[in-house]
Amino acid sequence: MRALQASTSYSISFGISSAAPSPPSRRRHIVFSKAEPTEKSVEIMRKFSEQYARRSDTYFCVDKGVTSVVIKGLAEHKDTLGAPLCPCRHYDDKAAEAQQGFWNCPCVPMRERKECHCMLFLTPENDFAGQDQTITLEEIRETTSNM
Repeated sequence: MRALQASTSYSISFGISSAAPSPPSRRRHIVFSKAEPTEKSVEIMRKFSEQYARRSDTYFCVDKGVTSVVIKGLAEHKDTLGAPLCPCRHYDDKAAEAQQGFWNCPCVPMRERKECHCMLFLTPENDFAGQDQTITLEEIRETTSNM
């Protein structure tokens, strides 16, 4: 048997300037906070989710907290990006992804194969599927009130 050899070389350099240090500058602190979606957007996404679940013969998760968090995430993206971008994925550039549309809800995997990464729309045979295709605004408020 022939052994594989790996070789890694590192090059480190330090830039040292003889110039006098610059005076302290004013630093700007940027604070990012997660904004709550508007109630109007939550209601729009709630109604959309119910309608799509009925149309696609899928069901919400047995844990309504999962459904609530996803709906609020979709609503937040609708408010901030103008499109219901899937809130359960990481994006390097959310605005570009929303414009492309592949991960806008219902995403392409959901439309083509009924595969919902967020567990918002579950097929009846899924172990986590509940029996509901509806959720109230009050249920969304209650299950997300401590978040």
